[in-house]
Amino acid sequence: MQENRIFAKCAWRLIPFMMLLYLVNYIDRVNVGFAALTMNRDLGFSPAVFGFGAGVLLISYALFQVPANAMLQRLGARRWMALILLVWGAVSAACALVRDPLSFYALRFLLGAAEAGFFPGMIFYLTLWFPQTQRARFIAIFMSAAQLSFIVGGPLSSLILQMDGASGLAGWQWLFLLEGLPACALAFAVLAWLPDGPAAASWLSAGEKQAIAKRLAAEEEAGHGHFWLALRDPRVLALGVANFAYAAGHYGAQLWLPQIVREMGFSTLATGFVVALPFAAAMAAMILWGHSSDRRRERVWHVALAMLLAAGGFLAASIVQSDLLMLLSLACALIGIASGFGPFYSLPSTFLGGAAAAAGIALVQTIGLMGGFVGSYVVGLLREATGNYSAAMAALGLGLVASALIVLALGKAVAAKPAQLRPGT
Repeated sequence: MQENRIFAKCAWRLIPFMMLLYLVNYIDRVNVGFAALTMNRDLGFSPAVFGFGAGVLLISYALFQVPANAMLQRLGARRWMALILLVWGAVSAACALVRDPLSFYALRFLLGAAEAGFFPGMIFYLTLWFPQTQRARFIAIFMSAAQLSFIVGGPLSSLILQMDGASGLAGWQWLFLLEGLPACALAFAVLAWLPDGPAAASWLSAGEKQAIAKRLAAEEEAGHGHFWLALRDPRVLALGVANFAYAAGHYGAQLWLPQIVREMGFSTLATGFVVALPFAAAMAAMILWGHSSDRRRERVWHVALAMLLAAGGFLAASIVQSDLLMLLSLACALIGIASGFGPFYSLPSTFLGGAAAAAGIALVQTIGLMGGFVGSYVVGLLREATGNYSAAMAALGLGLVASALIVLALGKAVAAKPAQLRPGT
């Protein structure tokens, strides 16, 4: 019980601030979906152009994941995260300068490169503080900020779009400026608030630091500790393949949902508020499902069932005829996607430790982000080719069925105790 109080103390100190960082990060990543409500019209972007530009961020995000987290090992979490925030905030604000498809693609690519180290770095940072038995719950709470970004960012973005014409700028330009610059300010807050690890935390007593170190050291001995070994682990690669379709559904839905809702006849202002509703439900489900995964000490079925719920939502959205039923179906898809995040991103650290855990998480997300690009672009291509979203929703749903089957097939392998390292490896 004393140990649990120590970890609760760490959680209250760290996770609210980390959620704020992720909230700003996610708003800057997906606010292009709201900007598109007027930007596409102003600049003449087709659905395919928007889908490619929105998704190309994920290509650079993927390409720079592993090297970014190698830098995390060298610089430490606090300094590296501060630098990431400063650069991504500046690039996000610069998206107000978009004039044509080429500049749109270039700035989105740069934004992805700037943000690349943030998410896996934050997941790795959590592994420095919390044991495996509590990790899914805390990862789920942290990641719920992604859903909160739509609850807050949807209405906020719609309100900012009403500034159209102020000081000669379009509403979407104000959107990028006002939602990008806060990251620059938070860079300095990171330096003041986040210690590099428990040993550097002035608010922990010597006994508390020792208790955390002892608990985590036992887990560290059970996992791979070498950075490059994680990149050759077939379980990591298989989880990455599963994450490909998982992320395709994730980003395919999130980046396009504002336009789907707008095409139902809602005003630009109302769209942000309507979009926020399913994410409120997804946020609650995400936290509860992550808690269930920790309480039962089970990961695989919690991931697979969440993926299957998301798949069912997408497949239903592809065939229903009414706008209300489509919104409800997409809400189910978003709830399923969000619910699986905590257990899913806890899987690599069940058989990896130390630097290998950071590399494994980064590689799984790197492969997944390629799927996110494909999901975003395919939705745009199919929307342009068919005039509706039915084929795109069906494709996302079928991909998630495949991901769930991969996770179930990997169940025993993921849970298997890792082989001992040979000397010199």
